[in-house]
Parts: sequence; C-alpha cells; structure tokens
Amino acid sequence: MRQDIEFDSAGTTLRGRLYTPDTSPGPHPAVVVTHGLGAVKEQYTDDIAEALAAAGLAVVLYDHPTFGASDGEPRQEADPWAQIQGYRDAITFLCTRPEVDPGRIGIFGSSYSGGHVLVVAALDRRVKAVYSQVPVISGGTTLSRFIPSEALAEVRRTFDADRLARFRGEPPAMLPLVTATPGEPAAMADRETYEWYQTIEPERLATWRNEITLRSVESISGYEPGDFISRITPTPLLLVVAKDDILTHSDLAFAAYERALHPKRLVTLRGGHFVVYNKEFKNTVGLMTEFFLDNLGPEGDA
Repeated sequence: MRQDIEFDSAGTTLRGRLYTPDTSPGPHPAVVVTHGLGAVKEQYTDDIAEALAAAGLAVVLYDHPTFGASDGEPRQEADPWAQIQGYRDAITFLCTRPEVDPGRIGIFGSSYSGGHVLVVAALDRRVKAVYSQVPVISGGTTLSRFIPSEALAEVRRTFDADRLARFRGEPPAMLPLVTATPGEPAAMADRETYEWYQTIEPERLATWRNEITLRSVESISGYEPGDFISRITPTPLLLVVAKDDILTHSDLAFAAYERALHPKRLVTLRGGHFVVYNKEFKNTVGLMTEFFLDNLGPEGDA
C-alpha cells in the first residue's frame, strides 16, 4: 500500500510517500529512502521503495528540503546538514507510525545521500542498518579533482561574491546541475552525468529542475562524510562501490571502507558511477533487500 505523507524537519515540511507491505498490518521493519544531489524522489528511488515494500519492509520516501514536492527556501539549495536532519526527522516520523517497528529501522543513500547515511548512522543509534552506494566521501577532495588548482581561487571568489549578494538581500546565484556544453560551469559538468540524464524518462523529471544554487557547491567543498565512517560501528554497514567511479571517486570509497569497523561488507561493481541506476540496478536492489532483511529481520520477527 502507498500513501502520501508529510512531516516537519526543522520547520520545513518534507513530502513524500509511505509504502507498507500488503501482507499484514505490521508492525514492519522500515527503511528511509531519499535521492542524491539535485534529484527528486521519482528518479528511480521510487522503484527502490516499491521493491523493498514488496519484500516486506515499510519505506518512507521523500524529497529533500527545497527540492521536488518538499518546501524550503531558497529553492534548489542542497545543504548537506539540512538533508541529514531530514533523514533523522524521517526516522522520527517512522517511529510514530503504528505500521512500523521503531526498533528496526534502516537507511538507504546513494551518491550525495550515500555520504549522508554514513553521518546519520554515526550520530543516530536508532539506525539498525545502513546501506550506502557510490557515496560522496570527501567533498573537498572531489571538488579539487574537478576544478584545476589555478581556477579554484576564482571559484572561491564567486562563493564570496554570492555570500555578499545574499547579505544584501539579492537572490542566490544559480548554475546548471548538468550541461551539454563542454566548459560551461555546472554542478556536475562531466559528460557521463549529462548522458545519464538523457536516458531518464521525461515523466520522472516532471518536478526536476536543471539548476542548483552556487552555495550548494560551496557546501560540498566543506563536506567530509567519510570522517564519520569509523563511528558507525556496531551498526551493520553495506558499502557498494563502482570501481570506475570518477564522479564520487572509488579510491576514496575504498579508503573509507578500510577505516570503517565491523560489522561491514564491501561490494564492488564493474563500471562507473551510474551503473547502480542502470546496468546493475536489479543487482543493487537485490543486495539492499537482502541486507535489510538480514539485519532488520523479516516481517513477523519483532
């Protein structure tokens, strides 16, 4: 069963859906699912939610603040700490639902939110299982690899100019999320990301906007979720890495996995960042379903 839901997160209303298994009234183990940088919940995370619900798990799926159906201003601003707070408030929301066992809640994250779940699991002991795929591990390192060092000083000047303009009450500076034009500034200016977006069905992009605030990029530069990975223990961790990932960088993920403590498991996939959404999608859905059922317990095991 699927129903529209909303909940408060630090004064902002987040909207999404609650999926519950049709087999019994519960209480069910549950998983929090949300999307990556600049995306919306309809970009395949809804398919993930449906698959997990079909396996006997309750799922809350929602848009991050300022994106999609959720409230928040300025629009299209990806604040990692606001998004982390959203995860924690989604867990609280699940704890209020009679269909959910509050002692058996897991979290899913992919790409940008793949980094978020590492932080959430380290800080919030209500999390009983954490699945992270192709995660952002070090925003600062990622930014420095995409921007040549001689250009980085100019980029930082644009961050400062945007802060000054906002202080004066001017609207935030914006830039495209993806671009077809080589050399044009964009949050994700690589060709691989642009080509993946061209494969997404138009109906999945109905609420998506190809723009993001400049401050979102500045926030990435200071965001280091990999620093939290050793603090996840004793919560079980499944880390899925694409070995040719040049967007969030597989070497950073492999190094972070070495810092993680047990219980942990690493799965390596062939290909780049987006294989988890296309070629390996069925495989990763199977991996996460098995992982959550193993660590949260199937329906009726409470």
